Amino acid sequence: MALVIQNIGEFFTGDLSQPTAPVKSIRIEDGRIAALDPTGEQAQADTVLDAAGGAVMPGLVDGHVHPMLGEWTPAQDAIGWIGNYLHGGTTTMISAGELHVPGIDYDNLSPELMTSLAVVTAATTGRVRWSGVKLQAGTALVVPNMTEAHFDRLAAAGVKWTKFLFYPFSADTTEARNYVAWSRARGMRAKVHTGGVSRSGASVVCGYNVLSWLQPDVAAHVSGGPIPMSDEDIDAVVDRTTFALEVCSSGNYRSTHRLVTRLQARNELHRLTLGTDTPGGTGVIPRGMLRNVLYLASMCGLTSGQAVAVATGNTAKAHGVDVGLLAVGKPADIVVCGPITGSAGTTLTDAIAHGDLPGISHVLIDGEFVVSERSRQTPPPTKRAFFCCCNTGQFEARSV
Repeated sequence: MALVIQNIGEFFTGDLSQPTAPVKSIRIEDGRIAALDPTGEQAQADTVLDAAGGAVMPGLVDGHVHPMLGEWTPAQDAIGWIGNYLHGGTTTMISAGELHVPGIDYDNLSPELMTSLAVVTAATTGRVRWSGVKLQAGTALVVPNMTEAHFDRLAAAGVKWTKFLFYPFSADTTEARNYVAWSRARGMRAKVHTGGVSRSGASVVCGYNVLSWLQPDVAAHVSGGPIPMSDEDIDAVVDRTTFALEVCSSGNYRSTHRLVTRLQARNELHRLTLGTDTPGGTGVIPRGMLRNVLYLASMCGLTSGQAVAVATGNTAKAHGVDVGLLAVGKPADIVVCGPITGSAGTTLTDAIAHGDLPGISHVLIDGEFVVSERSRQTPPPTKRAFFCCCNTGQFEARSV
């Protein structure tokens, strides 16, 4: 079955090097993008969605979530959060650790316990497409005295990320640096909690002094999750390191502005990634990734296209997942959206630049409609997409 999205008014690529493109239609086959601006027979399909001059963008990639048991989050005793985030435009979520297990004793976190927790979560919550969302669960939270055998077990279970959160950094850096090396040798990427202590109170402060020798793949929520690194540490991390730096919607807006404008001044926006750091103490925020995009564009000097690219292609690349770009051969994870009636300007670009929320009409994951007619988390866009029976010239009023 083939699908064509036509009459696209704005096309966001997710690629920071070319954030927008004059693409007017997309052909989708077998869950992937088969052609941009198809012609002739390629422009015909079993299903045609007319974007009505609205915008399409890649599905948002939340690089920092804390899942636990499916769509239940113990921290807020809330259910259904993943589906709600989907209606906020997020199609991929990457776990930063399943630390909210009821009854977990933060004072007695053994290597076996933390390894087993990651393995079990990867084999359960991580195996299910919750509401269609690509939830990457089973991130291992490393603790002292782990061996290569623990990392072998994690790799065999399909774990893709390790994270320093409850690890007590000390003057002897050998073990921590080994953990990073052992992760990479097994195809896993290492992430680290930075800034002040976490909601658990069991983490330690982590700033430039640790990051300078640890050299992780991603430094999590450097501008706060919830407490940021110091201004001096933020400047040093930007100026003296090269790894990816994450901003979360649960952080400090002032510190985020400092970080982002400094990266931009150094022409290093390719290092910037986004997440929400939810659910947790900050709560459940279905539009958290959209809020990130709006803040970057309206307050930090990024163009609308750059802000979308950071929330999609940048974040996906930093975490090694094959999503976040609208290009031939890539998964068809797509958000169809546009400005809301009363929003600033006449285009989604205008609205995002002003900090105005987009209205979402449809969301696709691997070419399948997982949100149709309209999002339950946003007002409808002014220009609402509709399904079209192109062979007869008649239109189905399914989403107008």
